[in-house]
Amino acid sequence: MQVFHDAATQVQCQSIMDWKQSGRPVVGYTCSYTPGEIFHAADILPVRLRGIETDGMEVGDTYFGPFICSFPKCILQLAGKGKFSFLDGAIITPGCDGMRRLDECWRKAGEDFKGIVPDYFYYFDVPHKSEDHGMSWYMDEINALIEGVERHFQVNITMDKISAAICEFNKGRRLLAEIEDLRAKDDVVVSGTDVFAATVAGTVMPREEYTEALTAWVAELKKQITSLSRGKKRVLLIGSVSDEIDLFQLIEDTGKAIIVGENLCFGIRYEGCEIPETGDPLSALASHYLGSSVCPRMYGKYKERLQLLKDRINHSKAEGVIMQNIRFCDLHGAENALFKRDLEAMGIPCLRVEREYGPHIDAGRMKLRINAFLERIDARKNPQRRRA
Repeated sequence: MQVFHDAATQVQCQSIMDWKQSGRPVVGYTCSYTPGEIFHAADILPVRLRGIETDGMEVGDTYFGPFICSFPKCILQLAGKGKFSFLDGAIITPGCDGMRRLDECWRKAGEDFKGIVPDYFYYFDVPHKSEDHGMSWYMDEINALIEGVERHFQVNITMDKISAAICEFNKGRRLLAEIEDLRAKDDVVVSGTDVFAATVAGTVMPREEYTEALTAWVAELKKQITSLSRGKKRVLLIGSVSDEIDLFQLIEDTGKAIIVGENLCFGIRYEGCEIPETGDPLSALASHYLGSSVCPRMYGKYKERLQLLKDRINHSKAEGVIMQNIRFCDLHGAENALFKRDLEAMGIPCLRVEREYGPHIDAGRMKLRINAFLERIDARKNPQRRRA
C-alpha cells in the first residue's frame, strides 16, 4: 500500500519524479472528462491536478475571491507557489464554473508569477449533454486535443496506440471492480481509506507501474481473512470532488464505521468502469467519458444518478450515506439535498455535511456530526436502544 499512499498524498510523488527524470513529458489535467488514454498513447504521463499540500490561500484568494469552491483555489495556490513546476502542460476543463475560471485565473496569475503557466496550456471544453449534438461536439474536442498534443509535443498518436492505451487502462479498471466485489462481502478485508488511496494513485502513476502494483495488492487482499467490518456501520461516501484520504480516515478513525463504497469524482465511479476494446477507439472514449457521466453538471440525468446511487448502496450493503459538499459547490449542494430527500423516503439514513477543502477542513465539527449520524444508524437498527 505504501506506493499508493505516497502517490495519493504528495503533489509530486516518486513515480512522477522517476518519469520526469526519464526525459518524458508530464501533463496535468483538472477533470475526469479528460481521456488519459490519449496522453498514454503519446508516451506522456497524465497527472490529475489536486490541491493537497496547500498551506495557505493568499494566491487563490487574490485571483478567485472569497465566494468560490476552495478546490480550484487550492490548485491555483499551488501553481502560484511553483508546486507544479514539473508540468510540461496543463489541461483545464469546465467541470463546473469554478474550474472554468481556473483557466483565466491561472493565466492572469502567470502575468505576476513568471513561469507558473506551462508552455502547453489547453482549454478542453465539455458539453452539458451527451445526446446528439453534445456527443458530436465532444468528439470534435477530442480530435482537437489530439491534434494539439501532436503539434506541441511532436508526437504521433495513432488509433492503434489509443486502442492499446484503452486496454492498459482497462486492466486497472477490472482490478478495481474486483476490489468493489471484495468490499461488498459481509466481512470486509480492506479499509475504505486504503481503497481510495489506491484509486487516487491511479490518476497520477504511470499505468504499467500502477497495474503491476494493483495486481499484487489485489492478490494479497484475496488472501486476507481478518474482517475489518465486524461491529461497524457500512457507509457510502458521496458528493463534491475529493482527493483527500484524510476525509476517509476521519470517518474510519471513529472506530464505528467502514467505508464500503464512494461516489466521488476521484473514486471508482469512473476508474472502475471498462471501455470497449473493439471498434472505433475515439467513439469508445467519448461514450465512456461523456456518455456515461454521472456528474451533476450534466443536464437531465438526475434519475440515472439516483438509480446508480441506489445500485451502489445495494451492492455494497451500505447502511447509511454521508453526503459531503465543498462550500459554494452549488452542483453537489443542490443534488445532495435531492438525494437525501429521495433516499430518506426509502428508509436509508443520510447525513449532509458542508465543508472546506484542504487546509480549512473542520475536523472537529465533522467528527462530531459523523459520530451522531452513526449513533442514529445504530438506533435505527436497535429500536430498544433508541427507546432507552
